[in-house]
This record gives sequence, C-alpha cells and structure tokens, in this order.
Amino acid sequence: MKLIRNAQIVTRSDAFSGTLCIEGAQIADVALGATSVAGADDWHGDYLLPGLVELHTDNLEKHLMPRPKVQWPVLPAILAHDAQVASAGITTVFDAIAVGDIDVESVRVKSFRAAADGLQHAAAAGLLRADHFLHLRLELAEQHLLDLFTPFLNDPRLKLVSLMDHTPGQRQWSDLAHYRTYMTGKRGWSVDQVDAMFDSMLARQQHYAAPNRRDVIARCKDRSVPIPLATHDDTTLAHVHEGVADGIGISEFPTTLAAATTARELGQQIIMGAPNLVRGGSHSGNVSALDLARAGLLDALSSDYVPASLLHAAFLLRQEGFSLPQAVATVSHHPARMAGLDDRGEIAVGLRADFIRVRLFDGLPVMLGAWKAGQRIA
Repeated sequence: MKLIRNAQIVTRSDAFSGTLCIEGAQIADVALGATSVAGADDWHGDYLLPGLVELHTDNLEKHLMPRPKVQWPVLPAILAHDAQVASAGITTVFDAIAVGDIDVESVRVKSFRAAADGLQHAAAAGLLRADHFLHLRLELAEQHLLDLFTPFLNDPRLKLVSLMDHTPGQRQWSDLAHYRTYMTGKRGWSVDQVDAMFDSMLARQQHYAAPNRRDVIARCKDRSVPIPLATHDDTTLAHVHEGVADGIGISEFPTTLAAATTARELGQQIIMGAPNLVRGGSHSGNVSALDLARAGLLDALSSDYVPASLLHAAFLLRQEGFSLPQAVATVSHHPARMAGLDDRGEIAVGLRADFIRVRLFDGLPVMLGAWKAGQRIA
C-alpha cells in the first residue's frame, strides 16, 4: 500500500487538500484532510492530478525525422518519444500514425509500418513508460489506403481513427500562402516543388477520397467493437454535416468558429490543439482554441506536436473561467472517455492509479513525477 498526504487532489468535481491511498495498480481511497499513518509520502501541497491522456500526437514523427530528409533508427526514436511524453505527465498516449501522405517520399509513408511494429515490440519487451495505443490518421486521397489500413482492423491497440484530407486549398490549408510556408519550412520543399504538386494532389483527391471514406467508415463500424471515428480539420458547415451523417462523434481541430459551433449543435465532441491555446492562436491561421474555449466549444485538448503543452494549456484554461477540475478534465477524463477508456482519466476509487505530481512555479505548472498503474514512470 502507498499513501500520499498533504496533496492538492483534483477529482472530477472538486479540488482539496487530502490523502490518496494506492493498493497495487488501483486507487483504494481518496480522503479529505491529513493522515496520521507513519510512512505516508508528504507532497507539501503539490497538485495531484490524474495522468494525462493524449489522443493525437505526431511527436514520434519528429524523432523519426529530426531534420528534413534525416531519418533516425526506429527503436531509438520510439524510446525518446516515450520518455518525452512520460516526462510531460502523459501516462496514456495515442500515437497518431499517418497512413498515407500527400508526399510519397515522406517519413510517414516510409516508416509508418515500422513505427507501428516497433511500438508493439518495445511494449512487449517492457521498454515503454506510458501506455501506448494507436490512432491511425487516414489520408483519404492515398491510392493504397485500404491495403495499408486493413491489416490494423483487428489490432487491439487501435482505439481511434481520424479521416484526413490535406489536399491544399481546403480545410487546414485553405490559405495556400500558409501552406507554402509550412511545406517549405517543415519538409524542405522549394516553392516551385510545392506549386508543382498542387494539380497532382487535387487529381488524387478527386479519384480516391470519396470511395476510401465510404469503405473506411464501413469497416470501422462493422467491427464487433466499433472503432471511434473523428473528422479532421472541418472548415465548412458541409464538412460537419457530412461527418455527422456518417455517424462520426468527434470533431478534431475544426478550423473555423462556424464549424465548431455546428459540431456542438449536432452533438459532436470537440478536440483542439494545446499548442494553439498556449501560443494564443493557430500556426496555420485557423480559429483560436482560446476563442472556442471562451465560447464553450472545447471538450478536450491534444498536445499535437508539443507534449509539454498539454499540462500548460490546462492551467491556462483557469484564466478563462474554467474551474480546476473542468480544466484538468480536458486533458484526462474527457479524452479517455472519447476513446472508450473507462478505467483511467480521473482520481477516483477503483480506477487505475495513473496520476502526476505538479507544482506551480511562477504560474507555470511543472511536472515533478508521473505514476502509471501505481508505478513511477517519470
């Protein structure tokens, strides 16, 4: 048995100074006030929060390709990624692995299978600190999408699928100037190379996107346990209505206020990027996550490309009228439930003992320790 006392415990509905009791891998008791039991670990007023749950991070890609055209060995990349997310307080991570890409030479195309296999091998060997699940990001204009995706349908790690279309001129990349800046900066393309790809990308989309979308949705729904589906970068009302008509319950990174408002009205849950919130705006010129939070249109946050942003953004929400339990739920309870995980995501008796220790330093939340299933991982 492990006891923690003098911690500011944040549950789903309250925040108080209390004591946490862990037996094995589970939370055995959550109590208000102190304990006189000898040997209890004194946290000296630090926050005790549920372990963070990350639904969409492409952080692994940065380790697989630390610079444009530089490919890193898969296992070292996975271990570095895992250590980084654990040190950010993320105890459950959905590795958002892209299936297909607009660039046939990208790291996504070349390493997606090796990355998925490497994650499985590393987990089986007990090398990973956080719990890792798969979030497959399906590029609908990919010619060979179904052949690439189908082998994963019965993979127990697959807990989320998002439908993407990164064809320039729409959705996230409605502004072609932003698109050119992004592609020349991140992928090292010349402006001429970017422009030369426009026509071929549009032709691929027109030929493959619609049939791929129909087949993917049918296959996800036909499983004995259906796979949760998310739309990605919805921009127009038509995008949202299409997703709702297809039975998709998650709107991931809507790019406009109108799309987010319609998603909420039609019952979709909304995920926005924590880096967007921390920076005060979108790097690609889309709607601000802060504006959606202020409008009551934010259910969950994703660290996207900066693992440390998840905890930081949650505490920033307190400045926008969120209570601490409400803010913490956007990075723990809500994303866990969106993905069908009901054994974690909050500090409650009977749930898995995933929790983190956090201290405020000059207003910044600093992660001091992380525990998964009662065992320290960072």
